[in-house]
Amino acid sequence: MKQFFKFTFASIVGFFVAGFLLIFVFFSFLFSVLDEAEGLFGEKNSTKIEENSVLHLTLSTPIEDYKTNNPFEDFNINTMKPNKKLGLKGVLDAITIAKDDDNIKGIFLDLSYVPTNFANSEELRDNLVEFKESGKFIVSYSETFNQKSYWMASVADKIYINPAGDMVFKGLATELMFFKGLLSKAEIDMQIIRGSNNKFKSAVEPFMYDKMSDANREQMTLLVGGIWNKMVSEIASSRNLTVDELNRIADGLLATHPDKAIELGLIDAKGFKDEVIADLMERVEVEAEDDLEFISLKKYAKTAKKTKSSKDDGEDDKKEKPWIIKERIAVIYASGEIRSGESQQGIMGSETIAKAIKDARQDSTVKAIVLRVNSPGGSALASDVMWRETQLAKAEKPLIVSMGGVAASGGYYIACGADKIYADVGTITGSIGVFGVIPNMKKMFNNKLGITFDGVMTNENANVESVSKALTEYQYLQIQKMVDKIYSDFTSKVAEGRGLTQAYVDSIGQGRVWLGADAKNLGLVDEMGGLEDAIAYAEEKAGLENAKLKIYPEAKDPIKALLEDFDIETKAFLMGDEMVEEIQLYKQIKRVKEMSGIQAIIPYRIDFY
Repeated sequence: MKQFFKFTFASIVGFFVAGFLLIFVFFSFLFSVLDEAEGLFGEKNSTKIEENSVLHLTLSTPIEDYKTNNPFEDFNINTMKPNKKLGLKGVLDAITIAKDDDNIKGIFLDLSYVPTNFANSEELRDNLVEFKESGKFIVSYSETFNQKSYWMASVADKIYINPAGDMVFKGLATELMFFKGLLSKAEIDMQIIRGSNNKFKSAVEPFMYDKMSDANREQMTLLVGGIWNKMVSEIASSRNLTVDELNRIADGLLATHPDKAIELGLIDAKGFKDEVIADLMERVEVEAEDDLEFISLKKYAKTAKKTKSSKDDGEDDKKEKPWIIKERIAVIYASGEIRSGESQQGIMGSETIAKAIKDARQDSTVKAIVLRVNSPGGSALASDVMWRETQLAKAEKPLIVSMGGVAASGGYYIACGADKIYADVGTITGSIGVFGVIPNMKKMFNNKLGITFDGVMTNENANVESVSKALTEYQYLQIQKMVDKIYSDFTSKVAEGRGLTQAYVDSIGQGRVWLGADAKNLGLVDEMGGLEDAIAYAEEKAGLENAKLKIYPEAKDPIKALLEDFDIETKAFLMGDEMVEEIQLYKQIKRVKEMSGIQAIIPYRIDFY
């Protein structure tokens, strides 16, 4: 009996301790999130824009296609703090409104690096150019400039660098990771079936070769060169230099030291941050530093959103009246690798996006649809499911596509049937091609692990998808026919959607990747422009002006979204920041492992540095 009470008491104590810890963690989480949330405590987080304000842009926070108002979104369960991210539309709206806000005198670009894809960075930079054209100033400062941050900073009226700082200006490079040697050591044979003429479908090359094929090197050279040419041409225009001068500087690594960067005309002056603030005070015409008001982009974006809402609705009518029908433009964010099922973090689920397109089509208040695509592709079947919904929507109302950083392969598949396609110059698109991969792990199992397999079949090819054996010649040929049929369907849909011949689409397809500017010249894209341009065109087609936007897919339940992210955050925490390269390798292999069916995808990530 004594032991019984002892264990019972211990269990009760353990229960209360665990409960206390759970409550403590919950409230720590809750208050941290509420501190970031907008409007949950009335007007707690509302921001008054003071006179003599300067919009302070650090751009160290990722700018994604869309950021929901869900305060639990992207909450880091390990640090108990939200991951601070910004939505592209909100950022662009904020800068546009700041241009006409008398209280905002200028912008301070306080830059180190810009962790945002090239296309979104391009839209942001274009917006900064428009801001500058209003007559307001932009001043930039950094302790160290990398190439993307300098490209962004080059719009400024004056560029400062810390006297002890440094600058990287060397041209762009990209490096792909190849796994053939690793797979050979593991005695794994990746049985790859590409479209018969898909020589540019380099998605599978990391598993076939130990270096780039000639075709892949050709397309990657055009990609890297195209982005670099855009960067240097815009820098040359902003800094009154020539492209040849900039390439000479890059070739010789001539601008690593602040004094040399100033001498070459890339930087205007050295200065500590207090000296830059003194410059800002002079521009704003205040004598005391306390009279110079800085407002962060995140805070101003919230204010800009409210300002835009009040202008749309009228100052005395800020809340929507349900009995008044408001005509809208639907914006559907289709982001991530394409798979069947529901969307998850980093995954575009065909069920989720198909439902979003259908809901927008059936909503009588929605007069036009903008589909924002940011995807490297994925499952060909899932892509076709979403493509079908785009065609049903297009038959009833204008359908416009805005391409983000990447809209390739399956990402282009779902875009090709739109009424009009917008892309940024640096958008990676095309990759019209398909492939299938079935690993043969027989030797690894037999020789490395001592595992053998045996079984029975009802039919001759019932084990066609088994990883414990090689494909027979017949099986390989049958899968090749399936892949070629899907490629033919893909090219026919592109031809129909773009008003081209299928033979022409095949000639520019074959898995080849294009930049947005090249895709326009080839007829795969209609216009160069960003999300705002696509929305403006949708308004024009719908006969609306300053239309309200309705965002799809609808945000997930906050707690459900948090729990879905818990596993991902925990894995990242356990693996640690010191294993960045290993994590990338793990992700690459995991993506291939999780692929199902025939794929239309770029499974490697293209990074420029």
